[in-house]
Amino acid sequence: MSRSFYILAGTLVLFALVAAGLALAPSSLQPGLPANASLWRTVAMFLLLFGLASALVGVLSQLFEQVERRNEEARKAARRKRL
Repeated sequence: MSRSFYILAGTLVLFALVAAGLALAPSSLQPGLPANASLWRTVAMFLLLFGLASALVGVLSQLFEQVERRNEEARKAARRKRL
């Protein structure tokens, strides 16, 4: 589950870097695209924020999965010890 969040985070950060690069490029290199650099900076900022949020969700879900797995192992060990 957490792997898909990591992939999503990486993709969003990559697109944020592309949008930030477009904000730095002169408008003559972007025919037909919005030439307003503030739009590209805003898009890059939101993509980066969503990417970081997705990475945080991935880390937290991995931590909770690990805690759940260790609790299950401890319960099995306790059962074996009682028998």
